Amino acid sequence: TVLSYLLYLQKEGRASSTVSRTLASLRSYYLFMMQNGVVKSNPTSNLEAPHVEKKIPKILSGEEVELLLEQPKNCDNKGKRDKAMLELLYATGIRVSELVRCKGGKKERIIPMGHQAKDALENYINNVRKYMVKDENETALFVNCSGARLSRQGFWKLIKYYQHIAGIETDITPHTLRHSFAAHLLENGADLHSIQEMMGHADISSTQVY
Repeated sequence: TVLSYLLYLQKEGRASSTVSRTLASLRSYYLFMMQNGVVKSNPTSNLEAPHVEKKIPKILSGEEVELLLEQPKNCDNKGKRDKAMLELLYATGIRVSELVRCKGGKKERIIPMGHQAKDALENYINNVRKYMVKDENETALFVNCSGARLSRQGFWKLIKYYQHIAGIETDITPHTLRHSFAAHLLENGADLHSIQEMMGHADISSTQVY
């Protein structure tokens, strides 16, 4: 029955990634059923997921990155905060979830950053954050204009805004800067394993896509 359903999804033209996610969900479901004594075997254990082609990520050119990073103006607190976030995201390749939460999963990693990101971050921490935070118990590094932790959605809107005013046609998401960070390091001779460590990839195959 499970195999027939997966074949049905393929015949309906569903993407291989969709079929793979469906199989993964069914595996988790049957594992739960076994753990609770509802079924004695897992009918999905011998089924193979369809091969999913890794998409080549979109990256920005060096000129586009410079143009984007130039957009936040240092004339007000919001501009200084935005400058620090964009510089930090591109300089380190961290995920946007790590940017707004300042922590990732169970593993920690050390990532070097350049002086531009360092200067922008120090400027924000020393001269801006204390005026934006309303609650002294707020632990978030980056806060919104209401003084609360900036959300992922808030940052997504911010990066779209700067893409628009910069006149950049390439569709930019927070992950675009992460991909560009990796690709530009590779272009400049960085070792693949070093990039893997900086990006926090568990598997080298995730880094090899660049």
